[in-house]
Amino acid sequence: MVNFYIGIDFGTSGARSITINPQGTVVAETQFPFPRLTDSSEWISMWKTALFEVIQQIPLHFRRQIDAIAINGTSATVLLCDQNGIPVDSPILYNDSRGITVMELLKTIAPSEHPVISATSSLAKLIWWLTVDNRDIKKQPSTPFYFLHQADWLGFLLHGKLGISDYHNSLKLGYDVENLTYPNWLINGLQSLINLEVLKLPDVVTPGTPIRNITPEIAEQLQLPKTCIICAGTTDSIAAFVASGAKLPGEAVTSLGSTLVLKLLSHTPVNNTKYGIYSHRLGDLWLTGGASNTGGAVLRQFFSDRELENFSRQINPNFNSNLDYYPLIKKGDRFPINDPELLPRLQPRPNNPVEFLQGLLEGIAKIEAQGYQLLQQLGAPPITQVYTAGGGAKNQTWTAIRQRYLNVNMVQSIHTEAAYGSALLALNGGRWV
Repeated sequence: MVNFYIGIDFGTSGARSITINPQGTVVAETQFPFPRLTDSSEWISMWKTALFEVIQQIPLHFRRQIDAIAINGTSATVLLCDQNGIPVDSPILYNDSRGITVMELLKTIAPSEHPVISATSSLAKLIWWLTVDNRDIKKQPSTPFYFLHQADWLGFLLHGKLGISDYHNSLKLGYDVENLTYPNWLINGLQSLINLEVLKLPDVVTPGTPIRNITPEIAEQLQLPKTCIICAGTTDSIAAFVASGAKLPGEAVTSLGSTLVLKLLSHTPVNNTKYGIYSHRLGDLWLTGGASNTGGAVLRQFFSDRELENFSRQINPNFNSNLDYYPLIKKGDRFPINDPELLPRLQPRPNNPVEFLQGLLEGIAKIEAQGYQLLQQLGAPPITQVYTAGGGAKNQTWTAIRQRYLNVNMVQSIHTEAAYGSALLALNGGRWV
């Protein structure tokens, strides 16, 4: 009997599942678009509905042979739950910046230059719950509360073991991914705010680690085998990287979406808060990178999809336009130039739209090359191969221009869906390759 593996991606606009066989071939895909909700308290029931829906949509003959499931969620989307795993408040989403109100307190707890010092970090949201939220949990000393990430809670719905997380989601909580422990500064800082017998931080394991079999009740409801193992999850961006196929130090993934995101595998961690650079652990390797505000959103400011396709075909990618652009929609960038006042540079603008588009594509390619150069200057290895994901990966002219500036082998990622990366985690059982 052939076993199959499910990866589930909870992104910003919906949930998606991909089922693969032991060879990594996709055999089924399902999705559940999120409806537009105005009340954040509705997110919980919608996530549960989406989780069960994307599994129940999988053909029954595959569901009956599922060996393992892994789930990814949006980084720093968090929940506070009671001892039964029931959320006691609305979740705080990945992009919620209410943590800005506790930044001064956070800076007294965390080391300077740490990635948790951000208004949207998991730790900032936890401290907000402990100090600002009107429902002060410190007034209920006999009731334990569990702090979980989105992927942690969704996994709990399937396996029923409360309080398990992975070291990808836990990085922005302050978990020490180098030494695989909660650091003293975090424990001491939280203990100054609350008794840690009342607040339960999750036990942290390697992403993809088998946690527990699915509960018999959920197995029956979803018509899955009772032997199906639920694995620890990861974040959506890490799952997308795993899906790409990059495995060796020096291999990188460029995401050409609305913004430009670079990720590079390294032997050692590379961190620099000035440029928004931090490193995730991937087994014995490290995934470092940065994000620029340039990208496809700038192109769409000037061209339709059809114009981008038609004009790109008219560009000779081996010819340099000599236009020195830094394409941005509005002022400010952090990586590879950290300058909130940096103005878009889009002049002179030629009358010929083909020449203008070439200048924009070259400008983004230069920023990409500059970004990888910065990562290498900070300690990452030289890039040997670049996988490309996102909508821009389909533009062959852009690929040729980028190759001219990067001067390395360019590969279009075969798989770009984060759900596929989570399916690989389920297949490999905690080994990321």
